[in-house]
Amino acid sequence: QVLLLESGGGSVQAGGSLRLSCAGSGFTFNTYSMAWFRQAPGKEREGVAAIIDGVVTYADSVKGRFTISKDSAKDTLYLQVNSLKPEDTGMYYCAAYPGVVFTPLADWEYNYWGQGTQVTVSS
Repeated sequence: QVLLLESGGGSVQAGGSLRLSCAGSGFTFNTYSMAWFRQAPGKEREGVAAIIDGVVTYADSVKGRFTISKDSAKDTLYLQVNSLKPEDTGMYYCAAYPGVVFTPLADWEYNYWGQGTQVTVSS
């Protein structure tokens, strides 16, 4: 059974940083496409960052501020979020797919999802 468990969210002031983690279990971590998504209240879920076979992709809104990485030895996906803005507020989810996806930031590409971790940025 594939399980994804996010942690590391919190409430920070604008300009602050957080490190989100996604611990995976029940699958061979380094053979999966992995990504981070977020959803703000009243808005659609959007792709933030993805790592597919070692290649990273970022949404334009987070380039230069967010960094995705993974540690296959620990079966953990990370998202370092810096220079946070109030518009970064939302529930952050990690997602996985057993293979290579071709549209890294499209949520329909992924079939496993965690429960999410909340990030709240105040101005």
